[in-house]
Amino acid sequence: MDKVVVSAAEAVADIGDGASLAVGGFGMSGVPTVLIAALLEQGATDLETISNNLGVDGFGLGTLLAAGRIRRTIGSYVGNNKEFARQYLAGELELELTPQGTLAERLRAGGAGIPAFFTPAGVGTLVAEGGLPWRYAPDGSVAVMSPTKEVREFDGVSYVLERALTPDFGLVHAWKGDRHGDLVYRRSARNFNPDAAAAGRITIAQVEHLVEPGEIDPDHVHTPGIHVQRVVHVPDVDKPVEFRTVSTTTGTEQG
Repeated sequence: MDKVVVSAAEAVADIGDGASLAVGGFGMSGVPTVLIAALLEQGATDLETISNNLGVDGFGLGTLLAAGRIRRTIGSYVGNNKEFARQYLAGELELELTPQGTLAERLRAGGAGIPAFFTPAGVGTLVAEGGLPWRYAPDGSVAVMSPTKEVREFDGVSYVLERALTPDFGLVHAWKGDRHGDLVYRRSARNFNPDAAAAGRITIAQVEHLVEPGEIDPDHVHTPGIHVQRVVHVPDVDKPVEFRTVSTTTGTEQG
């Protein structure tokens, strides 16, 4: 039952070329950066990632992207990653752009053993009708387009069929975890990490605070250990800020 491994390098050692990965994180919050860095060092390539976004230039999945190690990605947001946009438009990266809520539900459904579901998100758009550019050719033409999806009506409302996601691996970051793999996330890090953890066939969690079994109140567990196969302790993980905003207020004294 003790799922703790001694290093991130050991935890990701069996991730091979062509593997699919669900990676937690929301913006720069809750990103499993230590596991990603170990994977970069390990050398696996031709990867397919499933994440809300591909990080930013030089951070998180952005490091794998810059090294040319990601072949395809499923996500909802391109963001401020210039290399992401460049590779996509140059035909070097395949992108399955997915509505954010649909992406979360595709992961959640995969973890719950639900093969597909109907949602109103995307009905009447290219998401349902097909034709979204998944991959461009070097000359700028569209090489691969998204397929048409089934649309069905329930009680007078149209819904589009979306398939669940069950990637080979899940990489997640948790604020606290025990040796059995029970995980607790903190604030924004809870947005995609629980879904990525449940969806992965093999889930690897980096945890800031490693505790003994029984020290986490069962009512506080966000991801039960049954979903987690490996735990890595990362007590001093870096937490950069994507946009730092400083406000200054001035007032006038009244006497």
